Amino acid sequence: MKKRSAVVFPKDIRILQTLGENITLAMKRRKITQVKLAERTGLSIPTIRNILNGEPSVSIGHYVMVLSSLKLVEDLGKVALDDEFGRKLQDIELLKNRTL
Repeated sequence: MKKRSAVVFPKDIRILQTLGENITLAMKRRKITQVKLAERTGLSIPTIRNILNGEPSVSIGHYVMVLSSLKLVEDLGKVALDDEFGRKLQDIELLKNRTL
């Protein structure tokens, strides 16, 4: 069976790379090595490296495992919390439907 992979645009790859850099900094602040992180998460060293490089082929579940071991997984709950664009779309629709 052929392995499927997500198509990730260059702009979004940069965001994943930034995430990887942020995870690397969090590890350094905590003085946690890749080996220690692999032991804590049960992930292989190559997978840890891929996460730190922001590889889009790594499953979000593995990113969650790493963030959880660094006590940062709650940050994922903040994604799309303040949906400014969605509110603007909703407001436009509400304005179109009002009666004068």
